Amino acid sequence: LHPSGLPDQFKALWDDCVLQHTKMVTGTKENRAQRFAPDGLARIYSPARKRGALFIISAGTALFCTSACGGRSDDKGVDDRLQIVATTTMAADMVSRIAGGHGSATGLMGPGVDPHLYKATAGDVSRLQQADLIRYNGLFLEGQMGDLFVKMSRQGKPVYALAEGVNPARLLEPPEFKGHYDPHIWFDPTFWAEAISVVVDALSTMDPENSEDYVANGKQLNSEFLAFHQWGLERVSELPPEEKILVTSRDAYNYFGRAYGFQVVGVQGISTVTEAGLADVARTVDFIREHRIKAIFVESSVSPATIKRISEDAGVAIGGELFSDAMGTPGEIHTVRGESYDLGTYEGMFKHNVNTIVEGLR
Repeated sequence: LHPSGLPDQFKALWDDCVLQHTKMVTGTKENRAQRFAPDGLARIYSPARKRGALFIISAGTALFCTSACGGRSDDKGVDDRLQIVATTTMAADMVSRIAGGHGSATGLMGPGVDPHLYKATAGDVSRLQQADLIRYNGLFLEGQMGDLFVKMSRQGKPVYALAEGVNPARLLEPPEFKGHYDPHIWFDPTFWAEAISVVVDALSTMDPENSEDYVANGKQLNSEFLAFHQWGLERVSELPPEEKILVTSRDAYNYFGRAYGFQVVGVQGISTVTEAGLADVARTVDFIREHRIKAIFVESSVSPATIKRISEDAGVAIGGELFSDAMGTPGEIHTVRGESYDLGTYEGMFKHNVNTIVEGLR
């Protein structure tokens, strides 16, 4: 009954934990042990990762026993779902939809948080260490967390970037980003849909018993994303081509512009690491006047100060706030043209942005 590689000092503790845990949740001792067994986890990782996995196994055994042997009361039960940690709200939303009732997805970054500048807290590190799976966007979006992801991977954690699933030929590489790809792939639903396969494959590997559900959920989500795209094409078609110019704080909407035929003008480039200078402001003001643009837009993850100044200098209206690097607050419902959506979902984020842009540029 002992998983291979388990130190002798943990064997008795393992037997006791498995026995007590079995009493509280559905399933036999054998299949419970197989799911949580270190050798079961080790099979998921490559041989090069097994050494790092041993550290996680020991910590995982202790955490398992804490919950199974008195950490939670019998009447409340035990959360036996896969524990998944994602970085951005968009990543967490995708993972949660695909995992369904078999997984619990936690996002490290909330509404309005800028992932370019985000630094992991001690609490974040603890959540990552306890997670079964870790998902992040990739393409240097979470620039301050790269070393942490490498460390977690070396310890045996399954750490994957959603960007691994997209077609590299569709990635944009703006000159101002100095040789790096534009990481804001979620602004094109058809492109974001390509990342679904990464989540489906990872969940199916960790939990093969429920792989059919993950595949089905992934197909359903893919269909929804394609439907969002068609909705977006119809909505933006209400604008004449010459008015489809999107001016925001930075060039984060390039994938959106490519998908829906907009010229995107960002004041400060693609990242929030640097701020717009006086020359950038003056150039943008001249551009707005020359093209007689009706409205410009602030972003939820960027200070509105620069856009407000440009608005005053150019005499142009602010058309509203767009979601950029994070979704809105879950449960905040907006209704436009009789259609309601939750701003704390990917659907709500996308439709809010499209509606705000179209109404602002009319």
